[in-house]
Parts: sequence; structure tokens; C-alpha cells
Amino acid sequence: MTGTFLPRKAFIGFDHIFNELERISTQATDSYPPHNVVKYDDKTYEIELAIAGFNKDDLSIELKDNVLTVKGDRAPRRPENQYVHRGISTRKFLKSFRLSEYTEVSGAKLIDGILSMTLSVKLPEEKDPTVIKIQTDNHTVGK
Repeated sequence: MTGTFLPRKAFIGFDHIFNELERISTQATDSYPPHNVVKYDDKTYEIELAIAGFNKDDLSIELKDNVLTVKGDRAPRRPENQYVHRGISTRKFLKSFRLSEYTEVSGAKLIDGILSMTLSVKLPEEKDPTVIKIQTDNHTVGK
């Protein structure tokens, strides 16, 4: 990541952060396929990709090192010279999403040209907030 606002040579051992920032900046201009991120609550999300023309055999979904990657590749439906107008894109794609450390993909479904992937945040018990009891004058405050 050369020519950035941060002097990379001054940060030793932070290569993974610079690499992630570079990945994000190059991906920010890629809008195909269009997608939604839906938040149902603090622990449940859904990513929706609009992928008209693709079926489940044309797609692959992989989770590795907290990066969810969706790939799509399909054979042409007909020869290019038969199109008078072509407005539905079915080009191959690669779309990645960085997930937090405790986020799991709990399912994926393809309905009406929308690929939906359900995500669940599953914090280990030791990461859940702990309520601390406060005592004053032999009286317990809180739970």
C-alpha cells in the first residue's frame, strides 16, 4: 500500500491491517453484484446478493480467516451475437465480506434470484458482559 496517508515503514508487524485496508479500498469501487446487509438484532445479520441468472451450481460460498467469499461463474445462455439488447449482467464475480471474530454463517438460500446468507454472532460465555454487584452498608445493590 504505497502512497497512502500513513507511513507504512513506521508500523512494524501491522501488515495484516494495511493489507485489509488495501483490500477494502479496492473493493469499495466494485458494486457487482449489488447487495444488502440487513441487521435483525445485535447478533443476527443477513447478506443478500442480487444474482439473477445464477443457480446454486454456479455459486460457491467459502468462509476462511473471517472472510466470507462468494464466487459466481456460469456459462453463457446463448451466443453473444443473438442479443439485440443485453441489460441483465451474468458476468462472473467474486464478492468478499470481512466478518468479526465470533461471526458464523448459519445458512444460505437462493430464492427468486437473491442469495441470502444468515450470519450469527456467537460470543463465548467469557466475552459476555458481567454484572458486578455493589455492596454498601451490608446491602446488595443490583442483581
